[in-house]
Amino acid sequence: MQPEHSHDHSHCLAAALAAAESLCASRGARLTAIRRRVLELVWSGHKAVKAYDILEELAHESASAKPPTVYRALDFLLEQGLIHRIESLNAFVGCPSPRSGHATQFLICDDCHTVIEMACEGLEEDIAHEADQHGFAVARQMVEVHGRCQRCAAQAGQAGD
Repeated sequence: MQPEHSHDHSHCLAAALAAAESLCASRGARLTAIRRRVLELVWSGHKAVKAYDILEELAHESASAKPPTVYRALDFLLEQGLIHRIESLNAFVGCPSPRSGHATQFLICDDCHTVIEMACEGLEEDIAHEADQHGFAVARQMVEVHGRCQRCAAQAGQAGD
């Protein structure tokens, strides 16, 4: 279900940071201050965030923020399964169930850019089975479905679209 616009997002952010700290500690990975801050910025809402938007925000906080710093932090967060890259938008979203290498499916609103992660194990299995039938070795699965969220569809209906 789509996050409500009146929803208090602070608990999502707190849960994401706690999960990140726990996961990194269990793996012996370092969640440095910059990695943590980039994760906070990715989790600032339920919308995909572009790397340069993260860089712009960091530049307001520190003059030393540079693109390689942001990209290294994003790479680390991706490797740890804490975020996902939305390929069609060239942007990033937080993962509500962080772990490395899990199949993902996303509903992406083309109007407000809200991204909803789904866990459709049946779809994952169907893709794996079909790939196997063709002798194809699946390295990773990501399905991106574009359209309009319930809220934007309702607003468009009111506007006469």
